[in-house]
Amino acid sequence: MVEQSIWMQKVTADPGHSDWYVERFRAMARAGDDIVGEARLVDAMVPRGARILDAGCGPGRVGGYLHEAGHQVVGVDVDPKLIAAAEEDHPGPRWIVGDLAELDLAAHGVTEPFDVIVCSGNVMTFLAPSTRGQVLKRFRAHLAGHGRAVVGFGAGRGYAFDQFLTDAKEAGLAPDLLLSSWDLRPLTDDADFLVALLRPA
Repeated sequence: MVEQSIWMQKVTADPGHSDWYVERFRAMARAGDDIVGEARLVDAMVPRGARILDAGCGPGRVGGYLHEAGHQVVGVDVDPKLIAAAEEDHPGPRWIVGDLAELDLAAHGVTEPFDVIVCSGNVMTFLAPSTRGQVLKRFRAHLAGHGRAVVGFGAGRGYAFDQFLTDAKEAGLAPDLLLSSWDLRPLTDDADFLVALLRPA
């Protein structure tokens, strides 16, 4: 058994946390806010019908958009309430409850590797620190040889960008492109966000 994620520690401390998170994005969607910028970037990277893993999918906003765009989407999240919301709001993708540090999709009948793995929404910073390297190794194991992992998270959340890139290298992933936002701004030394496009090394 791996160390419990920071996200699930929050849920244990506040059982209403997941419901709040789901409603937050539902309200943003109703208000017409742009909540799929990450998905648009991923969609631009691949042809129609690509196999995409939404790692830490939450209530499905990214994976749901990509499914509607014509891709084959599998979403995984450790929080059963978020998966239930994804199933309700975004039918079509395969939504699975699971810890990314123990990711073994073959056990769920998902045997083909992915063209893209997207990990947005600060998921990397909600992992238990002891599992971060293992999660990146599981990403590498589920990525096709030509595929790329796209990981985005903010600074000041306990996971330095340099350490992340070191962990990615140790997991067999090399940077193709480093950005400071999902809208393609280049990474700068003082950036407060990182979007890393990683390929198998």
